[in-house]
Amino acid sequence: MLDFLEMAQIENDLSKGKVLTKLVLFALPFLASNFIQSLYSVADMLIVGRFGGTESMSGVNIGGQVTLILTNTVVGLSMGGTVLIGQYMGARNKEALKKVTATLITLLVVLSVIITSVMLFFRKPILELIQTPAESFAESERYLTVTVTGIIFIFGYNALAAILRGMGNSKQPLFFITVGCAVSTAGDLIFVGIFRMGAMGAAVTTVMGQALSVFLCINFMVKNNFQFDFRLKSFRIYRDQLKLILKIGFPTCIQNSITSISFIFITAIVNIVGGVTASAGVGAVGRFNSFAFMPVMAMSASVSAMSAQNFGAGRIDRAVSACRIGILFSVFISYSFFILVQLIPESIIGLFGTDPKMISDGVTYLRSFSIDFLLIPLIFCFNGFFIGGGHTFFTLINSVCSAVLLRVPVCYFLGITMGLGLRGVGYGAPAASAGTLIIIIIFLFTGKWKHNVIRHDRIPA
Repeated sequence: MLDFLEMAQIENDLSKGKVLTKLVLFALPFLASNFIQSLYSVADMLIVGRFGGTESMSGVNIGGQVTLILTNTVVGLSMGGTVLIGQYMGARNKEALKKVTATLITLLVVLSVIITSVMLFFRKPILELIQTPAESFAESERYLTVTVTGIIFIFGYNALAAILRGMGNSKQPLFFITVGCAVSTAGDLIFVGIFRMGAMGAAVTTVMGQALSVFLCINFMVKNNFQFDFRLKSFRIYRDQLKLILKIGFPTCIQNSITSISFIFITAIVNIVGGVTASAGVGAVGRFNSFAFMPVMAMSASVSAMSAQNFGAGRIDRAVSACRIGILFSVFISYSFFILVQLIPESIIGLFGTDPKMISDGVTYLRSFSIDFLLIPLIFCFNGFFIGGGHTFFTLINSVCSAVLLRVPVCYFLGITMGLGLRGVGYGAPAASAGTLIIIIIFLFTGKWKHNVIRHDRIPA
């Protein structure tokens, strides 16, 4: 009887077959997964806006920004595991696959306990630091407290989904997150709509959905003879794999965290510029953007997974083809969203609430921010390609320079110093993306991307 790894190598080998077919077949479930998560994110804000009001919307936005930093931490480390698993799959290295899986799961369990303890202690000072409006402070604190308490489930799902996707399986994570989001949406209608729990109700349902997704994922893995059986004795960290996970994942972790922290600073600028209605409006834009960017993110993840397996198999030409195809798909979709935003911005923001000032603030921010839609598809796909080859240190340096030297300074200069308000803050994102794209183009011309950062021997099939 074939075990989980052998079945994965047969069914999910991305180093063989037509590049377009493999990329699309992998991307579609991932795209659907992102679509469902984004749809829930939009539904979450819609329900909170309709039944909780502007203060609750602001609370979800601000508390969610802080939680996003923590989530991006695990996503970054999980990316290290995804790349390693993909490359080991391509190299047919079964023993290394088992070790890196155990190490990644154990590492993230330990981190979730530490981060939960620290965040519960510092949640109030953090909210004060980012200038949370007094009207929405209580709602922000309630949201953050609940999501931090359930961080182990948020970490757990991202880790397990990363492992499956590294093995070329994007179908199962789609099923798990679909069930989780359905439960979360129903929970929103009950806790926020009926019991009027506001931001806290939204947080409770989010954690419930993630917890259910984790348990479904574990059940699937155990039933299919997954190499990690989730028993206490199996939780173990292998030093060699830990070093590789940190080498590949830590730069992405830092990159994601700094990018998220830069948005925290931007949130603080928004709070200074416009107060609670501006915060709610920007929160609505954020929910729409998560929906608009999801096809590009799905394609980037697909390019990364396919590049990792093909770099591991020594097929750089296939990795390059995947990147090119991914860019074409992403450009078409992202540019379509840009046109939509220019035509009906009021209708888009109006979906999240009826407060005229909130809608006005949201439209102002969305119009200038939406220029980023023209640049993001190129950046995401190139970054996915570089990460697949293990070049996470380059993406780290590039993103940090973009966030620290461009995004936040431009937002502050245009929004506050020049007095452009939310319109000026919105220009920060495309300014940062333009700088990022320039550095990517230079890196491409150097040819250094051709060298696989991860050194290992390929084991014959």
